[in-house]
Amino acid sequence: MSRFDRERQTMVEQQLEKRGIHDPRVLDAMRTVPREVFVPEAYQEFSYRDGPLPIEAAQTISQPYIVALMAQALELKPDDRVLEVGAGSGYAASVLSRIAAAVYAIEYHEELARLARGRVERLGYDNLEIMHGDGTRGWPAHAPFDAILVSAGGPDVPPSLLAQLAIGGRMVIPVGDRTHSQELLRVRRVAEHEFEQDSLGQVQFVPLVGSEGWRAGGAPPPERPPHPSFSIRRRHLAHRIGEASEPFDAIEQADLSGLLERIGEARVVLIGEASHGSSEFYRMRARITRALIEERGFNIVALEADWPDSSMLDRYVRGWTGPAMPEPPFSRFPVWMWRNRETLDFVDWLAEHNRALTDPQPAVSIHGLDLYSLYHSIHGVLNYLDRVDPGAAARARERYACFSPWERDPAVYGRAAVAGEREDCEDEVVQTLTELLAQRLAYRCDDGEAMFDSERNARVVRAAERYYRVMYYGSRESWNLRDRHMFETLESVLEHRGPASKAVVWAHNSHIGDAAATEMGMRGEINIGQLAREAWGDASYRIGFGTDHGTVAAATNWDGPMEVKRVRPSLAESYEHLFHQAGPSNLILPIRHAESELLHDGLRTPRLQRAIGVIYRPETERISHYFRTVLTRQFDEYIWFDETRAVTPLDETDRAALPPDHPLKAAPEAG
Repeated sequence: MSRFDRERQTMVEQQLEKRGIHDPRVLDAMRTVPREVFVPEAYQEFSYRDGPLPIEAAQTISQPYIVALMAQALELKPDDRVLEVGAGSGYAASVLSRIAAAVYAIEYHEELARLARGRVERLGYDNLEIMHGDGTRGWPAHAPFDAILVSAGGPDVPPSLLAQLAIGGRMVIPVGDRTHSQELLRVRRVAEHEFEQDSLGQVQFVPLVGSEGWRAGGAPPPERPPHPSFSIRRRHLAHRIGEASEPFDAIEQADLSGLLERIGEARVVLIGEASHGSSEFYRMRARITRALIEERGFNIVALEADWPDSSMLDRYVRGWTGPAMPEPPFSRFPVWMWRNRETLDFVDWLAEHNRALTDPQPAVSIHGLDLYSLYHSIHGVLNYLDRVDPGAAARARERYACFSPWERDPAVYGRAAVAGEREDCEDEVVQTLTELLAQRLAYRCDDGEAMFDSERNARVVRAAERYYRVMYYGSRESWNLRDRHMFETLESVLEHRGPASKAVVWAHNSHIGDAAATEMGMRGEINIGQLAREAWGDASYRIGFGTDHGTVAAATNWDGPMEVKRVRPSLAESYEHLFHQAGPSNLILPIRHAESELLHDGLRTPRLQRAIGVIYRPETERISHYFRTVLTRQFDEYIWFDETRAVTPLDETDRAALPPDHPLKAAPEAG
């Protein structure tokens, strides 16, 4: 296998299949046609890069993904006759020729047409004919066509091409501004003078030059000649979203019966958020969780939060005892993420729910999945061992002293260990965990819940020690270590609560949506959502959230003060913009169980998606907060709030009203 053969195979796997190209005939064609043949010699080494490349006549060869996306959208059959307008290098036409019975391609630039014919002849593609001419007028001698692909952006759909499309035929064409982004349309001819039109997303192509397109040299398009009257029903994707969704006015009045039915018998439901500081996400997540607890028997709530802090909530809602933390729970930045009225309302509801349960019914527990709590987890292990095994406590205290004086600032420890300024503490934390696990049966007789809590704290210390070293090697390694730890913690909690346990996970969209469907996956990153899909398949269910505008609680810099910031309206090429156009201000959209295949196809097109964490920088939003994803593979369900507002942090009045034993009563010392 040559170098180009290997790169072509990698291109199909990484750039196409992972972005939702699923038609096996399109994938086979992209594996077969050598793109390097169609690229000028000076750029051949970049033939399989994920982007367009310059070719002769100051034109470009399209990005491989775009060629595959357009070919898939044509829904080609083996006996189809296809017209391509804007043949360019001949690459796209060659790909189409490996799928359809006959392909006719027209190129405006004579030099490009001549070069493309030569390449096709050398490859022996004898069902492909290329000519020089005005592609906007089509090729009447070979019409009608079952499919038409236009590989240049026009001001509108040329009437001549509409006339040459067979009834039942499909046309894919970019339409819009000459120099800026266009909308990729799929037009279907449903009757003699009637068409349907769908949007496949935002693209950018070279201008479609011709008598029914743009004029050469940048002049405005000419006046249109008289032509038959066509009726195009504009069925844009945004309208399909509105038609397929379940709108609601207020969170408490939203009908969740359809959502619960679609969740079915799933054991793990992962509920996201598009920011760590939007009230609607917290309140809707709590509403869904209450329904899952009351109607479907879910008995675990797992948070993107630290284990020891969440353990304090669990003790409160389930009534078990343990040592206090050295400082109030959720004192670490970002304090507002869990110390807010929205979280307080849910915790208080859960405590009341558990108190009302009869003995045979399992109480609902709360657990933290994250690994940042090195200091507090060490404190939890030592306190537990002091009570049940003072000798083991002394040995653990000696081992954990390895971290001194950086227990409270583990990032400094990690930097020193990586720089070789001190030995790492890996052996010490592993020894402590190993000894604790060896005694788990004896300890559990004392208090099973406290033993499990201590075991998880010891595992947090082990994971945190690795995390704070790995973070200096690169973001991918630290991200993967963190999400794998969170997933393993979830598995451990499910096992601890028994075979009938069922869990709801609360975490950011970037953690619970399948990473393989995003550019995270392209970078080699994994997340809880992907690991859950691989482990449990359809028994896991992912629910994402989105918003267009409003306010959010966030900081400008890490460890900075919380600010209420205004969220900018979404970018035009994003999923958020699509949902903003859909109509309903609040909606639930089924994705896994969507009835409309056209809707599913449209949402399968990769688009930008916004992610706001605890940091929000509107001035660099495109770079800082957007990434590409395929929504249909990322989530099973999507919940939309067109406008959102910031969460409300707990203040002194809120805390004063809480009972003395409430874990959120004391004021945090930092943040």
